[in-house]
Amino acid sequence: MERLAKIARKLSDASVKRYNSPYEEFQWPDALSLDDWHFSPELISIYGLEEFAALSEAQQKKLAFWETVNFFGLNIHGEKALIGGLAEHLYYMDWSPELSEYLHHFLDEENKHMTVFGTFCHRYGKKVYPDKKLSFPRKYEKGEADFLFFAKVVIFEELVDHYNLAMGKDERLHPLAQHINQYHHNDESRHLAFGRELSKKLFEQWAPTWKPETVAGVQSYLANYMVSTWREYYNPAVYADAGLDNGYALYQKAWDAPVCRAHRQAVSKSCIDYFLENRMMTEAPAV
Repeated sequence: MERLAKIARKLSDASVKRYNSPYEEFQWPDALSLDDWHFSPELISIYGLEEFAALSEAQQKKLAFWETVNFFGLNIHGEKALIGGLAEHLYYMDWSPELSEYLHHFLDEENKHMTVFGTFCHRYGKKVYPDKKLSFPRKYEKGEADFLFFAKVVIFEELVDHYNLAMGKDERLHPLAQHINQYHHNDESRHLAFGRELSKKLFEQWAPTWKPETVAGVQSYLANYMVSTWREYYNPAVYADAGLDNGYALYQKAWDAPVCRAHRQAVSKSCIDYFLENRMMTEAPAV
């Protein structure tokens, strides 16, 4: 863990240097106009389908707004679970002081992110779409739950960060939406560097001690987790709020469409390659 401790030290220094308050970082207008883009059109879940092309620009922008509310809501749910897990791992077992210190920064930054996303959703969308992930408690082998927690963090944040990076640069977006994405990416780039290294080290440490069926189960679970995470990007409630008919049928069509599948595979490639290279997966998930 010596290399990880050095990485954590550098990341802690960067977090201190970039320390900020979300209450000072953002200016929140009383209302947002749907005449603006709030989500890059090329990243909208049904982009590339004839149903999207048939919409007027005003309808596309309305859909983009609700896609933003959904995307920020996914971040809220992901970070809510992340905050609980990070708190459990503070001063954990025989972890170095450097790791524990960086987890404080990680936890602080994720709490700030949730504040920002929640403010947007409640102020402008008047809702947070519900979390659809299910949890089934079970017994774990030693080290298994720790590894799965941080591996899931990597998967979730890798996908999110692709969107943050793209939309943080997209000057077509309303300045608030662009700023939120920039803000999140700046912190997530540090979190991903830490999460990748830690998940790799935990797998190298514990996988040799697990039963073969446990290793196979972990690899399969992570592949399924990536698929389930992607499915939340296609939300029938979003389509209904945007005024589109047959939301569930549209959700299924978008999920099955080759153009949407190609998008998911391109976004997921770097993360999948990392997991395959380090044997944390044995085959690419069917995203």
